[in-house]
Amino acid sequence: MRAVLVTEFDAPAHLADVEDPTPAPHGVVVAVEATGVCRSDWHAWQGHDDDVVLPHVPGHELAGTVAAVGADVRNWRVGDRVTTPFVTACGTCPECAAGAQQVCRSQTQPGFTGWGSFADLVALDHADVNLVALPEGFSASSAAALGCRVATAFRAVTDVGAVRAGEFVAVHGAGGVGLSAVAVAAAAGARVVAVDPSPAARELALAFGAEHAVPADGAVEAVRDLTGGGAHLSLDAVGLPATCEGSVRSLRRRGRHVQVGLLPAAAGTPSVPMDLVIAGELQVLGSHGMAAHDYPRLLALVASGRFPLDDLVTRELPLEAGPRALAEVGAATTAGITVLRP
Repeated sequence: MRAVLVTEFDAPAHLADVEDPTPAPHGVVVAVEATGVCRSDWHAWQGHDDDVVLPHVPGHELAGTVAAVGADVRNWRVGDRVTTPFVTACGTCPECAAGAQQVCRSQTQPGFTGWGSFADLVALDHADVNLVALPEGFSASSAAALGCRVATAFRAVTDVGAVRAGEFVAVHGAGGVGLSAVAVAAAAGARVVAVDPSPAARELALAFGAEHAVPADGAVEAVRDLTGGGAHLSLDAVGLPATCEGSVRSLRRRGRHVQVGLLPAAAGTPSVPMDLVIAGELQVLGSHGMAAHDYPRLLALVASGRFPLDDLVTRELPLEAGPRALAEVGAATTAGITVLRP
């Protein structure tokens, strides 16, 4: 099969012919129809993730058709159109038994612990636990966005952040996950302030339901002014020390910060103002993806027309453009979600 192959961290990847994967007894192989290019993929390419072993194929946001099925799989057949969370859970550990597959202690992740979906084919573990059937007519490009950024934002806003109608929500970063968070919060009836250094990203945030979109410089003061004292809920959708700290400082008393963007050690250690956390009784929360069994709620939101999923995908590229698209993520030169189509 063809795949975007990384042979050296922070060096150009290239398209290569590699061996086709085979399914584990509990797994499947999916023929990839579309795969998103995510900042997490960029972190893997940079060498920020200890799970990544070279040579490596990135990619964890995907949609496609089941091409091969392991002997122990019961619920899926060749030809089924599917997507999957980026955490492929084991289904048997205590966290999985409690329904929290997104923090499975024995998880694997395509594009991190193993080869991912920047390829014609990708192997996925524990298919009966992790696959999600795509509704009839659901486009592959839109479905690919669900696996990480949209699903992560949905759970971060609705479940972890416990958003309520009428609340002020600040979203720091208007990339794929940030725009998703803006749209989910707006659909819930919240009043959203988006923060991003890019004018194009700010324009998209307004189109996705934000009441205001402000530059990163001076964002804390702007958010506090626009919300009459601070947001009830604030999310760092980037994963930088500055955006993490800014999100916490944007809160009103008893507000809730949700950390969504990754904060690898290479990015530096964030300075969380614990004095404000204590004095204002702030909540500092983490959110890590969403389990497959939660997807029906997200799919229902998309079906309602209140979440503009198709508009999130702003660029579709052929697989051979994957190395360039991967490099562009770190430079933040594009707004919205880029999808590769093998």
